[in-house]
Amino acid sequence: MNDFKNILVLAPHTDDGELGAGGAIAKFLELGADVTYVAFSTAEESVPDGMPKDILKTEVREATQALGIPSDHLIVLNYEVRKLNYARQEILENLIHIKRTKKFDLVLMPSLKDIHQDHTTVAQEGLRAFKGTTILGYELIWNNLSFDTTSFIKLSKHHVAKKVAALQCYKSQNGRDYMSEEFIFSLAKTRGVQIGAEYAESFEVIRWVIS
Repeated sequence: MNDFKNILVLAPHTDDGELGAGGAIAKFLELGADVTYVAFSTAEESVPDGMPKDILKTEVREATQALGIPSDHLIVLNYEVRKLNYARQEILENLIHIKRTKKFDLVLMPSLKDIHQDHTTVAQEGLRAFKGTTILGYELIWNNLSFDTTSFIKLSKHHVAKKVAALQCYKSQNGRDYMSEEFIFSLAKTRGVQIGAEYAESFEVIRWVIS
């Protein structure tokens, strides 16, 4: 893992990056890697009634800081939720611009088998923009029609706890089963069992580039 120094996390919506790779992000940061997080939509149209429409902008800032990502490494775009596919070219141009700012050696993004329309768009355009870079697809089991557990990142309990703490910053998402501490630890335990570790996150190898 020490070989990855500059990591880019692509999150179609705020919280996707933490849900899919929060433990790995915490571990990479602990090892001294530089992590940039891009959220494409703050899902204002889906915010519960009675809450500020821009609450997810605040929550993603708090969540990424809980993981240890510096505030100047967070990029929040404002595409409309469930309509990212209509802005496919703009998203590709965003990604190409981000690519030019730094030489990333690892990209974490949704699986290519993720059936959510926004996730599909980010995964496909992410592959186009970063086809010369190692890319791992993270797991969001409620959206994955199937998922190839072709790589794993071993985690310690405190990495999973950091992931939970980050997700707890999303007060607007309370009540969703996949945000619960029980689910997060259970999935990490399950993936750990697959490789004989205490905890792990699994990723789909989309592209592996050896220098």
